[in-house]
Amino acid sequence: MSEATGTSDTESDASARAIIGGRTALGIELGSTRIKACLVDADDPTRVLAAGSHEWENEFTADRRWSYPLDAVWSGLQRACAELVADAERRHGARPTSFGAIGISAMMHGYLAFDDQGELLVPFRTWRNTSTGRAAAELSSAFGLNIPLRWSIAHLHQAVLDAEPHVPQLGFITTLAGYVHWKLTGRKVLGVGDASGMFPIDSSTGDYDAGLLARFDALVAEPAARAGRETGLRVAQLLPRVLAAGEPAGELTAEGAALLDPTGGLRPGVPLCPPEGDAGTGMVATNSVAPRTGNVSAGTSIFAMVVLERPLAGAHHEVDLVTTPAGDPVAMVHCNNGASELAAWAGIFGRFADAAGATRDGAPLGRDAVFETLFREALAGESDAGGLLAYNTLAGEPIVELDEGRPMVVRTPDSRFTLANFMRAQLYGVFGVLALGMRVLDGEGVDIDRMFAHGGIFRTAGVAQRFLAGAIDAPVAVGETAAEGGAWGIAVLAAYLRERTGAAHDETALGSYLDDRVFAGSAIQVVEPEPADVAGFTVYLERYLAGVAAEAAAVAALEPAGPMNFTDESTKRK
Repeated sequence: MSEATGTSDTESDASARAIIGGRTALGIELGSTRIKACLVDADDPTRVLAAGSHEWENEFTADRRWSYPLDAVWSGLQRACAELVADAERRHGARPTSFGAIGISAMMHGYLAFDDQGELLVPFRTWRNTSTGRAAAELSSAFGLNIPLRWSIAHLHQAVLDAEPHVPQLGFITTLAGYVHWKLTGRKVLGVGDASGMFPIDSSTGDYDAGLLARFDALVAEPAARAGRETGLRVAQLLPRVLAAGEPAGELTAEGAALLDPTGGLRPGVPLCPPEGDAGTGMVATNSVAPRTGNVSAGTSIFAMVVLERPLAGAHHEVDLVTTPAGDPVAMVHCNNGASELAAWAGIFGRFADAAGATRDGAPLGRDAVFETLFREALAGESDAGGLLAYNTLAGEPIVELDEGRPMVVRTPDSRFTLANFMRAQLYGVFGVLALGMRVLDGEGVDIDRMFAHGGIFRTAGVAQRFLAGAIDAPVAVGETAAEGGAWGIAVLAAYLRERTGAAHDETALGSYLDDRVFAGSAIQVVEPEPADVAGFTVYLERYLAGVAAEAAAVAALEPAGPMNFTDESTKRK
C-alpha cells in the first residue's frame, strides 16, 4: 500500500500505465467559480486518476453586465491542467503527455461574438445577464415557446434591437465551451445539449429548428427594411454546427496543445468529444439522460433538468426546452441564483468561529466543519423556518421578474429568530424559485421516477437533500459523484467518444453506456419527502412569493456601490 496515495501498488501501477499509454479521458469544465480538470481511466471512467482546479470570479462591470475576460479563461485552464499533471505525478509517478480523449464543458448560454477573422467584438456576456427582456419577449411570442433572457439568441436579438455597432461585423457566435473547443481544435461545433441553449433544437432532426431559423431571419429583416437598412443576418450561418454525444468533434492542434500546456509537454492529435454545457454534463454525472429521470444541480446557479416522455402542452416562462447530450427533449427550470448567498453567510459564521477561537479536535474549524455545523443546526428549525425569509438574489431572477438582485433576510416581528430557523430559511431560499418551476411541471403531468442532486451543498448528508425533497415533494437521490460535478461528467463523455470511435466501434447508446459501464453497482442514497417538510415549505413559498415585492422595492431603492463579484464557497468544499 502506498502511504502517499492510499492506493495499492498494483492499482497505482495500472494507473501509471494508463496515464503513460494515453488510455485516459480528460474532462475540463469552466464553471462560474472554478475551472476544474478531471482525468479518468477511459476503460473505467469511475476511476478518477488525477484532478486540478483554478478559482475565478465573474464581475459586474461598469456597463452593468456580468463578464469574464478571455485571458482569464486561458490562464485558468493552464493552471488547472498544470495542477492535474502535478497530481498525476504525485499519486502515480506518471506525467501525462497525451490523452485518449478530451472534453470541454462550460456554463451554458451567454454571448461570445466574433468577426470573420476570429476577433472578439464585444466582451463576453454570460448567462447571468438579464438585459435582454425585450428580445426574449419578442422571440417567445414569435416562436410560440419560451426563450429565456440568458439564451444566446436573445442576446443576439437584443443587440440587433439596440442597433449595436458590432452587429454588421458578426462572423459567428458561440458559447464558452464552444469558444474553448474552437481554439483547441479549429472547429466551430457544439454538443446538442449546449446548442439547445443557444437556439431551439428540433429533436426529430437533432439540429436547430429550421422553421424557427427562417422565422428569426424574417423577424430581424422586417424592421431593418422599414428603416431602409439591411441587417445581413442569416442566423444559421452564425451558429456552431450541432453534434450529438459520441460523434467526433475534431483533434487537438499544436496551437491548442500549447494553449493548455505552454511548457510544450502535451502532444497534439488527441480526439475531442463535442463540447457541452454544464447542464448536460450534470445530467451525465447523475445518470439522468433517460425519460422520467431528472437532476438538480446546485452551485452559483441552481437548475433542474427533467427528461420528457412527451412535449409539454403549453409554453411557460418558468420552463425552457433544451436537450440531453444525446438530443432527447428536456424541460429545464433555471434559476440565476443558487448557493452563493448561503456560502457568504457560512463565511460570516466561519469568521466568527475563528475570532472566538473555536476548535474541533484541537484544530480551528475548517470550511467543511462550518458548513456541516450550520446545516445540522437547520434540521432543528421549524418546518416553515419560523416565519423567516431569505432571498439569495445576488443577480436578477427572471422567473419572478427581477431584473437585478438584492440579497435580503426578511422577518416579521412575531417570527422565531433562531439560528436553526435562520439556516433553514437560507437553505429553503436556495430552492425557492426552483420549486416554482417544478410546480409548473407537476401541473403539466410530468412524471419523474427519480431525481438526482449534485453540488457542494449536498455534501453534508441528509440536510440539503432532505429539504430539496420537501421543496419539490419528490424523492431525491444523491450518489457518489454528488460533488464531482461536470468535470467528471465531460470526462465520461470523452470516454464515451473513445468507446464509440475506437477499434471496437461500439454503437451503444449513451443511456445504456452510463447504466452498464459507469453507474452499474453505484451506491445512491434516496430521501423521501417528509410530510412536515412539504407542508412547511409550502407555507414558506407562499410568504416568499408575497415578499418578492420587497425584493423589487430594494432593487429600485438600492443601487450597487460599484462593480461586483462573488464566489460560491459551497462549490469549493473538498
